[in-house]
Formats: sequence, C-alpha cells, structure tokens
Amino acid sequence: AEPAVINNGFFPDIEPAALRAAMRLDASVTPERLREAIVYALIDINRQLEDWQERQLEAGYETLAEVPSSTLDGTSRLVLLYRRAVYSTVKADLTERYRDVDTTASGQRRAEDLTPSIDEQRRNARWALRDLLGRTHSTVELI
Repeated sequence: AEPAVINNGFFPDIEPAALRAAMRLDASVTPERLREAIVYALIDINRQLEDWQERQLEAGYETLAEVPSSTLDGTSRLVLLYRRAVYSTVKADLTERYRDVDTTASGQRRAEDLTPSIDEQRRNARWALRDLLGRTHSTVELI
C-alpha cells in the first residue's frame, strides 16, 4: 500500500496504486521512483495551471472538483483531465529514464522503440491540459 501523494489542496491528491493500474506500471518501478516521478509531474502540471488555478480561487472555488464541469462516471471532467495530464507525464518520465538502463546495441534499439510511446504520453498530457483550459489541441501562427 503506497500512500497518496498529497497535492496543493486545490488539485486532487494522486494515488500511486490507481496510477500504476491506469498506466500499466509493474513492480519494476519502485515505490520511491514512482513517488518521485509523481511529485515532479505535479510540480510541472501545477506550474502550467497556476494562473488558471488563481482565477478559479478568485471565483470562489476551493478545489478543482468544485469548478463547474460535467461529470463522467461520478467524477468531474476537469479532475479526469487533470489526472490524465499527471499520469501521462509520469509515464513519459519513467519511460524516458528507463532508456538509460542498458547501453548495449540491443538496449539502444529497445530505447529507440520507446520514443514513440514517450512522445504519445507527452502529447496526451498536453492535450489533457489544453482540454482542461478550454483550448484547442493545436496552435497555429501566421508568420
């Protein structure tokens, strides 16, 4: 039983067991390594949402779950998107760090095979954040 990683009070705490199940992380990821990855994902995701969080607090919402949103399976859509952003960031970080374990030729090939997975997880995190903020998935600028 791994204890929850306590968040900042506005955003939900993260349960390592739920993250493990959702992202298919086995026992090769130690509890300490997972906890560290979660903490750094929270730092990153919460930093990106600082201004948005401040606006919600000013509007009188004390937690993300209180911000008006539709619900799915009894959970706020915003909470689900937040979790997806955190989970995907954790998975990308852990997968990225796995690549440095074996530097043999076969290990290098396996590491290269992980790159699409890392990119997909980073994309999932970015899209979840953009959905939470009510923005589109792509940014286009005319030069």
